[in-house]
Amino acid sequence: MATVATANRAELIAIANSVATEKMIDKSIVIEALEEAIQRAAKTRYGIENDIRAKLDPNTGDLRLWRVVEVVEAVDDYFKQVDVTQAQKLQKGAVVGDYIVDPLPPIEFGRIQAQASKQIIFQKVRDAERERQYEEFKDRQGEIITGVVKRVEFGHVVVDLGRAEGVIRRDQQIPREVVRVNDRIRSLILNVRRENRGPQIFLSRAHPDFMKKLFAQEVPEIYDGIITIQAAARDPGSRAKIGVISRDSSIDPVGACVGMKGSRVQAVVQEMQGEKIDIIPWSPDIATFVVNALQPASVSRVVIDEEEERIEVVVPDDQLSLAIGRRGQNVRLASQLTGKAIDILTEQDASEKRQKEFTERTEMFQNELDVDETLAQLLVAEGFGALEEVAYVELDEIAGIEGFDEDLGQELQSRAQEALDRREAANREERTALGVEDALIDMPYLTEAMLVTLGKAGIKTLDDLADLATDELVEKKRVEPRRRNEDAPKRPEPKGGILAEYGLSDEQGNEIIMAARQHWFAEDEAPAATETAEAGEDAKSEAEEG
Repeated sequence: MATVATANRAELIAIANSVATEKMIDKSIVIEALEEAIQRAAKTRYGIENDIRAKLDPNTGDLRLWRVVEVVEAVDDYFKQVDVTQAQKLQKGAVVGDYIVDPLPPIEFGRIQAQASKQIIFQKVRDAERERQYEEFKDRQGEIITGVVKRVEFGHVVVDLGRAEGVIRRDQQIPREVVRVNDRIRSLILNVRRENRGPQIFLSRAHPDFMKKLFAQEVPEIYDGIITIQAAARDPGSRAKIGVISRDSSIDPVGACVGMKGSRVQAVVQEMQGEKIDIIPWSPDIATFVVNALQPASVSRVVIDEEEERIEVVVPDDQLSLAIGRRGQNVRLASQLTGKAIDILTEQDASEKRQKEFTERTEMFQNELDVDETLAQLLVAEGFGALEEVAYVELDEIAGIEGFDEDLGQELQSRAQEALDRREAANREERTALGVEDALIDMPYLTEAMLVTLGKAGIKTLDDLADLATDELVEKKRVEPRRRNEDAPKRPEPKGGILAEYGLSDEQGNEIIMAARQHWFAEDEAPAATETAEAGEDAKSEAEEG
């Protein structure tokens, strides 16, 4: 095997040690890069068709260079094959089928070979450095890290993290915060992604988790797990809210987060550029939590709509502007904190809304059940709001209303069922007029009313329905916190799935679509079955002829 001079050996090992130390990567990676560079240079010298290998001893610096060849009876490829006679000279006992090594003399690096080798080594080292950076930071998402501002590009802040660079995109910065080069800055590791150009470390100072982590650093009880931040919402640079709860009844979670003379919360506020923070007690009861979240406004009443995931909050007239906040900030943050859309109504608004609903339901019962106004009002006053509730509720619930008896209850349920049948017939007639296929009736969960809605949306065949995605069919409308105000400009109606108003779940929507696609699978299987049958007939005919 060929070796290099002692001086060259020492030089190669010195290069490997220096690069590994400087780039903080494993020495074996640098050795591997050197071996690949030498192999490339050797192929240039002896021919790229050869299978040339190089091995560099990481301790002594000894370099071995050889060519791998296959032992064959008749040589077809003189670069990669050798006959048995020649093989015996290289390695005693070699037989056909063996792979043996053919030692090569050392090579001298010219300018071109040296430059090519340098590029290979740089690329290998760069790839290893990128991988090391990714491995170091991939499991640190959610941590707060301190770095130095390196530069600002197109509004994005590039931060030197020591062994890597991170970026705070414009939308993850605190608005109106002035950042200068060489400033020390704390931020949250939001995401780490492996990309071709190297790991991308995305940082944030605007995320609610950044505020949570700052409190964990300032409040020992949070760090120890005695106090937990259950929810957080931010309007970066302006205002924030956090909901806290204590596992120890003797510790006030709000007081612990505020600290002596506000020292703890002020430390967080200063880091967040003066952002005001409301610290409120968290409660598992959503109504209580909403009341707390809307502080400092006082609340008269909370009405929760579980189906729509909306909460209606009634406040005194003089508390309306305080509950909504400047530009809707207070109610918006409260909505983010609770995860529910919140409607703010004054006492007068709530009264007018209740009166309107009462009147509409009364008129509906009068028309559909053919009863007088007094009887319809009694049903509404007892909480009945739909024909289905009257038709399918237990008879005792209707008969138990003051002034009602069992006979009247049975008559009302009978009329309600007849009214529902009339609606179903009207929907069936409209569905037919829209051209919706009868085949859609057999789909699970779909009613005639739903089929009318589908028809109006242009979904009229099984193929039309099968082509839909689940969210296109049943996704609920996006809801936003708002205040009922007739004078306010109308916002565009938020979009949702075609059947969003019927409250179907994603699982039900998926089941409907899969049922509609069944005929596709049946069609795919039919040709195969036909071919099998035809093949059987052909075989039978051949047997008979034989």
